Amino acid sequence: MSKSGQKPAWTPAEAGEAFASKVIPGDTAVPPSPHSVTPPPRRNHLTTKEYAQGVLSGDRATLARAITLIESNAPRHFDQAQELLRQILPHTGSAIRVGITGVPGAGKSTLIETLGVMLCQKGHKVAVLAVDPTSSVSGGSILGDKTRMEQLSQEENAFIRPSPTGGALGGVARKTREAMLLCEAAGFDVILVETVGTGQSEIAVRSMVDFFLLLLVPGAGDELQGIKKGVVELADAILINKADGENKIRAQAARAEYNRALHYLTPATAGWRTRAYTGSALTGAGIEHLWAVIERFREKATVSGVWQARRREQAREWLHSLLAEQLHEWFYGLTAVQQALPQIEQDVMSDALPATAAARQLFQIIQNQFPF
Repeated sequence: MSKSGQKPAWTPAEAGEAFASKVIPGDTAVPPSPHSVTPPPRRNHLTTKEYAQGVLSGDRATLARAITLIESNAPRHFDQAQELLRQILPHTGSAIRVGITGVPGAGKSTLIETLGVMLCQKGHKVAVLAVDPTSSVSGGSILGDKTRMEQLSQEENAFIRPSPTGGALGGVARKTREAMLLCEAAGFDVILVETVGTGQSEIAVRSMVDFFLLLLVPGAGDELQGIKKGVVELADAILINKADGENKIRAQAARAEYNRALHYLTPATAGWRTRAYTGSALTGAGIEHLWAVIERFREKATVSGVWQARRREQAREWLHSLLAEQLHEWFYGLTAVQQALPQIEQDVMSDALPATAAARQLFQIIQNQFPF
């Protein structure tokens, strides 16, 4: 009999050593107590100075942790995040910020990967802020953009940061502006912001980037339907993607349709004419020309002063958006509002009180508590 085990009791008497079934003795060693297992070491908490030094030196691990810090909603992280931003602010502003939006399936991630790899090979440092939708049910996000950009993620001069929208309007993460500043301070000279493209207002994108690109696909129905969407009026360029194979002719027809329609629209940027182009993110056709358009836009806008004016206007809009956000949190955090809100909501839902009167009633509570 083999020493590796013993035959079971029901083994036929005439069975030889070739019998297939054998009982192998189990491991009699006593498993270690869960209390004796050494827990993995926790990451050291970084000081604001260490965060700033790591970001300015281009350390990716520190940059990723810094973005996590500013994205945190924990009150204990707010002061440190704002001090970090204050310290790195003098080292920001030199990158070109490009917002890329389009309907789901238009190929935004593929375009960003193709464009990003091309720019890295040209010597640029590219940071991608890919914004994923947050579920209104679970509150979670898939954050799969980094896995889709496999080739770009292997580039030494590329940094990809997927972030949840957190329910922000326009599919843009609430802290995207701060993340862009950190990436610029870390030495990235091209910032690509991919938005969700869910059909919401993309004004939020326009308020934080220099160049706004709208990605469309040919053969998706009436090509001029997009003109009815305000997002077209915000675009500095339109790229008809997937212009390869049998789609090439349809893409060229779509480009002609959009260029005719764009002729009658007010340009998104003063002194710049928005035009539609064709290209293929899959094959790379037309992508280098697209980047040449973006560079020409930067040169022309800088000479005319539009570039600097847009940056100043964006800073002002950022201030007002932060004020609105903090006022919202302050209002709903008031004890008097929290006490009165459930009954007022019930009255509105049961049609016992108009919504406008309900809002006035809530503001009256604030006025009584804080006369002004």
